[in-house]
Amino acid sequence: MAKKQLRVGMIGYGFMGRAHSNAYRQVGQFFPSDHQVVLKAACARDPDKARAFADQWGYESVETDWRKLVERPDIDAVDICTPNNLHKEIALAAAANGKAILCEKPLAMNAAEGREMVAAVEKAGVPNMVWYNYRRIPAVTLAKRIVDEGRLGKVFHYRAKFLQDWTIKAELPQGGQGLWRLDVAAAGSGVSGDLLAHCIDTSIWLNGRLESVCAMTETFVKERMHNLTGKVEKVGIDDACTFIGRYENGSLANFESTRYARGHKALYTFEINGEDMSLFWDLHDLHRLQIFDYKDPDARGRGWKSVHVTDGDHPYMGNWWVPGLSIGYDASFTHQVADFIKGLETGKPEGPTFRDALETQSVLDAILDSAKSQKWVNVAKG
Repeated sequence: MAKKQLRVGMIGYGFMGRAHSNAYRQVGQFFPSDHQVVLKAACARDPDKARAFADQWGYESVETDWRKLVERPDIDAVDICTPNNLHKEIALAAAANGKAILCEKPLAMNAAEGREMVAAVEKAGVPNMVWYNYRRIPAVTLAKRIVDEGRLGKVFHYRAKFLQDWTIKAELPQGGQGLWRLDVAAAGSGVSGDLLAHCIDTSIWLNGRLESVCAMTETFVKERMHNLTGKVEKVGIDDACTFIGRYENGSLANFESTRYARGHKALYTFEINGEDMSLFWDLHDLHRLQIFDYKDPDARGRGWKSVHVTDGDHPYMGNWWVPGLSIGYDASFTHQVADFIKGLETGKPEGPTFRDALETQSVLDAILDSAKSQKWVNVAKG
């Protein structure tokens, strides 16, 4: 029987465009389904770069106007890999044209935009998902299963950090291709929306809703030359952000992110402390989950245990290699595509949907509001 095609239109060709394209090419090899992914069109403003990207990854055609791409009848799903300020406009147009939508994180520039996007996809009834891929690293998914089994008991603390060092140099410009994350007009925020968004999404997935936050941010380099204007302009994004908070379940939150931690390229860790168990995960050792089980009956051997998450019984791993052989960061995107397709086939959408991601967006808004007001801020619902 011929498989149903999922014809993808990709908008954007940067780092995430490559990560997603790789996932589309891999998913059918490792996660068989009733769908076949077809890379139908790649879209970017520069026709030469769009063509080079399409040729490298196997897209059948090229567009230079995303509006034409979302209107094409031979496109089933639109993948938004653009700067954040374009997410809403593209998503609204794609939903109006009945396309499934996969959108890079964060969902939008702010929660107000996010609510418009949620309303549009729900009115249109189109499948939708946001690329919070760290949920789908097997060790993180295993942590979710352990939490859902109630093995931690009452949770007391959730802490996370995401540290980088790539923007320390004051002569680094802002804006334009590759550096739009430093331009508040394109990104909406700095490390909060870029790095903490991942941490927050994972924490909500594992530990439930964040009710309130108290944050501080800092912009260490106040002015940078803008690539698009050639002028030295004020920097509007946060270079570093730290916040504490309280979850609905009564546990306490402690988060830190920065691009000014010399020596760290992508240090992302989280730890959950419960009455009966603690869990710890480190992106640098992504195939391991650290577990401390206070209920271990052998008190003499009680201690932190490092679980090598590569066995066929572990999440996703039965579709890969033999036990003991690791997979990498790129596989998390393959898992996301596989789960998206599963949602199409079962009629039960896999998260995070736009509505799920709106919760993270509301936390981000509250963080920036708190940092500005220097007060505790309640996180808006819905």
